[in-house]
Amino acid sequence: MHTKTDNPRHPLVVLARTAIENYIKSGDLVPASAELVKEMQEKSGVERAGVFVSLKKHGQLRGCIGTFAPVMENVASEIIRNAVAAATGDPRFSPVREEELEELTCSVDVLSAPQKINDVSELDHKKYGVIVAKDYRKGLLLPDIEGVNSVEEQLRIAKMKANIYNDEPVEIYRFEVRRFY
Repeated sequence: MHTKTDNPRHPLVVLARTAIENYIKSGDLVPASAELVKEMQEKSGVERAGVFVSLKKHGQLRGCIGTFAPVMENVASEIIRNAVAAATGDPRFSPVREEELEELTCSVDVLSAPQKINDVSELDHKKYGVIVAKDYRKGLLLPDIEGVNSVEEQLRIAKMKANIYNDEPVEIYRFEVRRFY
């Protein structure tokens, strides 16, 4: 289920921001304590999940990194890892500098497990994110992205991200997100 929250201090977002600020200022990763792991599990509703962290500066994308399936032992660790990567490792952008921190907004997307689909009629670019796969190449696009106005455009961009030609047949998976601001 794709939901937007109105609470700007949602604990998942607070964790992402804390991880980014701590790493940029000190070079240290925030530890995922047992209490934090339990709180993030309660707030996200899952023990493990793929997570994307997106950063914007003045409304423009400044970094976005995530995992479509969990690679860490819990959601808290997944958020910390992907938040730091979004701020420092997105190859489309230079690393975030300390003086930019106050200008950044952050969102956290917690992904459902991907479901393989048989027909594009099962997609909705506002409701579902997509994963396209051809051999070893995979591309992902989150749902409800500003400027993406159709399923066809969503698939085209996901294929482009995976270096898959638009006319190549692909396996398509959909997923839902819970988005927190």
